[in-house]
Amino acid sequence: MSKVTRSDTKKSFGLHVNGPVFWSSIIILIISIALVLIFREDAEAFFSEIQSSVTSSMGWLFILSVNIFVGFCLYMAFGKFGDIRLGGKDAKPEFSTSSWFAMLFSAGMGIGLLFWSIAEPINHFQTPPMGEPGTPAAARQAMNFTFLHWGFHAWAIYALVGLSLAYFTYSRKLPLTVRSVFYPFLGERIHGLIGDIIDIMAVLATLFGLATSLGLGVSQVASGLHHVFPAIDNDVYTQIMLIGGITAVATVSVVTGVEKGVRILSEWNIRIALFILVAVLFLGPTVFILGSYVQNTGSYLGSFLQLSFWNEAYSSGNWQGGWTVFYWAWWISWAPFVGIFIARVSKGRTIKEFVLGVLIVPSLLSFLWMTAFGSTALREVLSGGTAISEAVANDMSTALFVFFEQLPFSTFLSIIGIVLVAGFFVTSSDSGSLVVDSLTSGGRTDSPVGIRIFWAVAEGGIAAVLLLGGGLQALQTAVIITGLPFALILLLMCYSLYRGLSEELEEVNNLNTAQQRKDYQQLVTELLAKRAAKQQPQASEGNKNETL
Repeated sequence: MSKVTRSDTKKSFGLHVNGPVFWSSIIILIISIALVLIFREDAEAFFSEIQSSVTSSMGWLFILSVNIFVGFCLYMAFGKFGDIRLGGKDAKPEFSTSSWFAMLFSAGMGIGLLFWSIAEPINHFQTPPMGEPGTPAAARQAMNFTFLHWGFHAWAIYALVGLSLAYFTYSRKLPLTVRSVFYPFLGERIHGLIGDIIDIMAVLATLFGLATSLGLGVSQVASGLHHVFPAIDNDVYTQIMLIGGITAVATVSVVTGVEKGVRILSEWNIRIALFILVAVLFLGPTVFILGSYVQNTGSYLGSFLQLSFWNEAYSSGNWQGGWTVFYWAWWISWAPFVGIFIARVSKGRTIKEFVLGVLIVPSLLSFLWMTAFGSTALREVLSGGTAISEAVANDMSTALFVFFEQLPFSTFLSIIGIVLVAGFFVTSSDSGSLVVDSLTSGGRTDSPVGIRIFWAVAEGGIAAVLLLGGGLQALQTAVIITGLPFALILLLMCYSLYRGLSEELEEVNNLNTAQQRKDYQQLVTELLAKRAAKQQPQASEGNKNETL
């Protein structure tokens, strides 16, 4: 098993970066931003057409790929590789389990849970992909699809990328970049043009995936501020100003690095999120929430395979294009970002511990969150309430705050919700900046502060431009376009990781066999020596008798 320590960092124009990846990514981003700004009026129609075309023709590939990722991760956990420790058998985790969960959850979901926890179940309830809308059956189906989109499939994508990067970085001593994962069959070519292309695609997927989440988050912050303080306008210019302000805060956090800024903010985000969750549990219909959590989880698990592989094959609609396919593309686009970040904080854990930790705990917490908010909102609508459904129909970003109006202390909860969305915005931005910096600097984790600040500002700029050029439609389309080629890269990643782990396991088995042979030979030698020592006095006594 080869150990490679070469770095892809090269000095370019005085910067310690991988020039081809760094400058190519910037040029592509500038061209994309310029085109959106120049053709702003036509951008929305263009984005809508592209999204419809890609999802209708390639949706099956997204669905099949993500199911393969789930199966592969389960094989990694329960197969022959489960006991391999990331970083070697003597490696120890650098972060406590609670800090680990807090950081990966903040990076992996964050803003999306707050934006979609009300809007998605109500949307599925009003326009279900199957059956009659507005019925109890539609409500159950709505929660099934919500769990599908936010559960094991999403986290399997993150687990695959995070595990691959952690293994090749800590066990094979390769740079912390996506190209390193393909060393088993590309060899030294990962340091050339092919590796540069892989990392450029990872940078673009990360930036557009982050821009989508940041755009959703800032629209929700603006809606919340307008809801609580009506004098504040909820328009695109307010959103852009918010992006600027929150990005400024994110740059402060990104300068301090993972150990301080990102870790501390992630832990506080989780504390605030748990506070809101507990508040909804106790201020809302507690018994109903707990009962529906059990029922929703069972219903989702019972229909797991059917939901996972459903592809609208016998339908003329394209419901999945705006939901399941968009989500799979979104998670795939986030995969380099979340995967690298999870890899950075997961050294010392076994493969089984890593996979089950990433798959199960965040998924169950997401299910509880979606149930507390989504099922409670559905109960309100089923009982005749119209405020939440009207908010979802008019402006999805306001749904969370209209939901809070149904509970005591609504203004206080809305303010806390705004703070939490902003906090997730900051952790997503600064974590993403650290990851993009690693990708464009050849795997370095100690790049100059200026470059990290540059990427934090760039992420906010992309979100602002896409909001100007077409709103949510533009964000979704950017995610789907960048997610499609990266889905193919992740399929190759499965094979590469399997091959790399097989090589290590074979080497370990050979070493164990050699050690066993050595121990066996040593044992035989010791037994022969003991036998010889025992026979020697008898022989001496016999010689003595002959002499006499």
